[in-house]
Amino acid sequence: MPQLTDALEKAAVDPRVKGIAVEINPLAIGWAKVQELRRYVKLFRDSGKFSIAYMKTAGEKEYYLASAFQEIVVAPTGNVRLAGFSVAGTFLRGVLDKVGVEPQVQRIGAYKSAGDQLLRRDMSDAQREQLGELLDDIYEHFLDTVAEARGKTREEVAGLLDRGVYDNEVLLAEGWLDSLKYEDEITDDLKKRTGGKEDEVAKVGLSRYSKVSRGAFGLNGKKRIAVLRAGGAIVGKASGVGSGSITPEAIIPKLRALAKDKKIAGVVLRVDSPGGDALASDLMWREIQQLAAKKPVVACMGDVAASGGYYMSMAAQAIVAQPLTITGSIGVVTGKFNLAELYERVGYAKTLLSRGKFAEFLAADNRSFNEEEASLFEESAQFAYRSFRDKAAASRKMPVSDMQAVAQGRVWTGQRALQRQLVDVLGGLHEAVALVKQAAGIDQDERVTLLEVSRSRTSPLKLLGGGANVLAGLAALGTLSQGGTPSAAFSQALGAAVLQQAAGSLLPGMLPNGLSAAAGLQLLQQVSAGQPLCYMTEVDATSLVSAGGVAAGAGAGAAAAWGGRSTAAGGLFDDEEAGVQAFFTQVEDAVGQLL
Repeated sequence: MPQLTDALEKAAVDPRVKGIAVEINPLAIGWAKVQELRRYVKLFRDSGKFSIAYMKTAGEKEYYLASAFQEIVVAPTGNVRLAGFSVAGTFLRGVLDKVGVEPQVQRIGAYKSAGDQLLRRDMSDAQREQLGELLDDIYEHFLDTVAEARGKTREEVAGLLDRGVYDNEVLLAEGWLDSLKYEDEITDDLKKRTGGKEDEVAKVGLSRYSKVSRGAFGLNGKKRIAVLRAGGAIVGKASGVGSGSITPEAIIPKLRALAKDKKIAGVVLRVDSPGGDALASDLMWREIQQLAAKKPVVACMGDVAASGGYYMSMAAQAIVAQPLTITGSIGVVTGKFNLAELYERVGYAKTLLSRGKFAEFLAADNRSFNEEEASLFEESAQFAYRSFRDKAAASRKMPVSDMQAVAQGRVWTGQRALQRQLVDVLGGLHEAVALVKQAAGIDQDERVTLLEVSRSRTSPLKLLGGGANVLAGLAALGTLSQGGTPSAAFSQALGAAVLQQAAGSLLPGMLPNGLSAAAGLQLLQQVSAGQPLCYMTEVDATSLVSAGGVAAGAGAGAAAAWGGRSTAAGGLFDDEEAGVQAFFTQVEDAVGQLL
């Protein structure tokens, strides 16, 4: 996404660029990121240059992004389904009962439904309430934004969703689309607009254009603001399976280096995480606080910054969130599995010898807690929750009683979080940079250089379909082959099943909120060992999507209409160089994992 927003910002002031043509494929991102992309598309449109969005398959999220463009073009036989929004809750208690597994889970907070998938057979009233509010905010925002962009009324947009229109000719006639064209027809149109050679479009691909320096257009300045990105589930240690997680060992050294770097005027902490390990969240919270004591730090939330993700963010001096960012979830969940009935069914026996009153507290997976153990378990979970809540109150300069009213594990959209003082400003990176400038005494009109100090990479293993189940199976077999107990192997296999079921509609090989299989198993093991987690599974930022049934996949392919030289032959939206770079990046990552 930084590559896209940076290119749009440069293209807006680049005299060589006459316009942009973007193919929007099904989006595998949440609403907050789409909101930020729309802002940069509008920034480009304000330059007076043309902008075209082209789609072959689209649902509400894709159409919402396309509505920011000057023209929406769809393939004549393209599949555009605008039908509304939904979110699902899935529950495994019945399954666990059938296989003889008793989940013993403590979730602190009336709305902390992260344990509901294990404990319940249906959706609780609290979860129904908070998910309903999320849907309301997305629905209302969609109506307002699309109505304004397409010159319609809210009632007309709502009517479109309720009619379930599937005929592109109807969408065109009613003004929801601007034209129906195949790619070759768009190409012919762009040949005329760009003034290139008669038989080709003068264009430049996103990958190549990304190499153009911002300094060439005076977009950089002498003073530097660092952008540190933290995305994925929070775990104690790196899993060794890609970079889909946040760990103290990766983040803390960067924070300390930024604190010492006198050339850095301030830091934007870009958080996109549903949380995870409570201890890891706390360790990073402390280091962010230490950095904020030396220079301005502003947290900028992405699609989701909830539970442990909020824990990290609240250490900053200010928090920026998009209206549809999913945040909050200030609560704790922990638990273990009682496998006694399962052991009996499969003929497995286990005897524990111990010394000390609570020695078997978490070690005994062949029985339930006794009364004293259950009391200790609840007290320890309450202690972890109070620690989180009280630090949140202190960080946000709120009375504990006020924080308690908005905590309890409840999830909020960014706009509702603003009303409850959980965030300070609605917006994205632009607003976060403005706050850093203000705190650092930099004039708002002065240009600054944004220095990316971290870059997330996608593991090649994530490209494999069914990754969660495959990895879980291999992990379970590996545990048994190395002399591990059936209990340990069961935890490995159940971990992926629980988390995958909890997600609802997911990307192939993905878990809730972009959680990697390895990170998911690690967090599940921690829960089953009684360790507290600050993790949100109430809703997946990428799966709270349309009822149109569009499968999420690649993002967007872009081509800037170029006033000068043209690129090599190929499809209008092809970016051959990007494909080659992606291939070598995957090879490099794979080799790095093997070494």
